[in-house]
Amino acid sequence: MRLATWNINSIRARLDRALAFLERENIDVLALQETKCKDTQFPFEAFQEAGYEVAHFGLSQWNGVAIISRVGLENIEIGFPDQPQYGEEPVTEARAIGATCGGVRVWSLYIPNGREIDHPHYAYKLDWLGTLKNNAAAWVAADPSAKIALVGDWNVAPLDTDVWDREFFEGKTHVTPPERAAFAAFEDAQFTEVSRKFLPEEGKYTYWDYQQLRFPKNEGMRIDFAYCSPALTEAVSAVAIDRNERKGKGASDHVPVILDIA
Repeated sequence: MRLATWNINSIRARLDRALAFLERENIDVLALQETKCKDTQFPFEAFQEAGYEVAHFGLSQWNGVAIISRVGLENIEIGFPDQPQYGEEPVTEARAIGATCGGVRVWSLYIPNGREIDHPHYAYKLDWLGTLKNNAAAWVAADPSAKIALVGDWNVAPLDTDVWDREFFEGKTHVTPPERAAFAAFEDAQFTEVSRKFLPEEGKYTYWDYQQLRFPKNEGMRIDFAYCSPALTEAVSAVAIDRNERKGKGASDHVPVILDIA
């Protein structure tokens, strides 16, 4: 199985790219984040015509997550238990969707950005990550043989080498000790971040801002990851970051991360 995760930054703007990527890389399951559309606006038919089933959760022009699969799509779950809410009138944002695809429980995740360290969104982010971690630990405890993939845009750069200039990010989100601790806590839940396992090199970024020629200068961030349960970690044989997907007109600011699973 080939499983990919990709913050596509608007599926309607990049539908052609998504379809071409599926075919070019022979992808079986694609987890998307930041689809930026309601369920009624998602281009289901285009993927169905290509032989894929689709599960999507979108409420507005913000956020939005999807799982696209040609190896089955079962037990779809919108959000995880006790998922934190946000807003003046708190709502469960479209940031998590789960489904079983070819025997693997896939979660497409769009972790909150945090905005600024003193912003309520930052506390929301930490609560969101902590609650997800508690759920992940419970899932593995209930079934140690379960193959679970927590993939997506984590909005955390775990290491200083995951950003192009650590000093530039001083006092900003994504690199603070609490965020990094919340990310690392998934190891306590017995999950392994497999992209680092296969791609430990510095400069393996997955995101480059559109502004100030960040991509041509390779001034990026590594914030898209794949945490796998013990049973799934053993089955992952390779991981790739498709840097070329950032090239050309109309590219997303993120690129796909691809897992090969035995």
